[in-house]
Amino acid sequence: MKFLKIWLTTVVLFLLCGGAQAADAVLGPGDVLKISVYNNPDLTIETRVNDAGGITFPLIGPVTIGGMAVTSAEQKIGGLLESGGFLKKAQVNILITQIQNQQVSVLGQVNRPGRYAVEGKRSLLDLLAMAGGISIDGGDTVSLIRKRGDKTSKEVVDVIAMVRTGTLNTDIELSANDVIYVERAPRFYIYGEVQRPGTFRLERGMTVLQALSTGGGLTPRGTERGLVIKRRDVNGKQVIIDVKQDDLVQVDDVVYVKESLF
Repeated sequence: MKFLKIWLTTVVLFLLCGGAQAADAVLGPGDVLKISVYNNPDLTIETRVNDAGGITFPLIGPVTIGGMAVTSAEQKIGGLLESGGFLKKAQVNILITQIQNQQVSVLGQVNRPGRYAVEGKRSLLDLLAMAGGISIDGGDTVSLIRKRGDKTSKEVVDVIAMVRTGTLNTDIELSANDVIYVERAPRFYIYGEVQRPGTFRLERGMTVLQALSTGGGLTPRGTERGLVIKRRDVNGKQVIIDVKQDDLVQVDDVVYVKESLF
């Protein structure tokens, strides 16, 4: 987990210092644009795309550019200037100074939850980095919720496994209005004759012995004999299970350490 936090911090610095705006960014309502025409400074404007996806440009009037890539919008405005007889050769440049329509929500256990602009291609790890990485209470898995038309889908991505193995095929490319939710890390409970009873993070493959160590070990009165775990079964009923040191602890298990009789 520490490796992932360091890696994500490195990525966020890259993103904050990174390169120019991608030419394939899609324009939409609320975006603020600075539009200029080469060798024609009087045609330079700063405008906001309206709710209908349009802007008003000097000489040619209303132009609909919502849903178009930056390069396509540049070509459209240039073409209208030329076809209208205003310019023989129109070289138009569009700079997005504020993105409103292309945003992804990052929620849950991250250091800076919020909505983040998607400029060009951005992946799941990119957005986690922009949100400051997974917080100390965050788990290993991330839920990606997407709406396409009338259908909503949810995909769970194991971020830790992806980074550890270097298999980035699940580093999904994101689109506007996607939602990333970082789950809280799973927990277990330990009480009885241990030095630090309480609630702790459940690590992968954690054994009963490791759980005892997380709880600070046994008190002078504690015994490893007769260790039990209180666990909910599939029906939600609590059952008591006798366990050994190398048995695995599960999510929300309650480990109980008895007092020695001798």
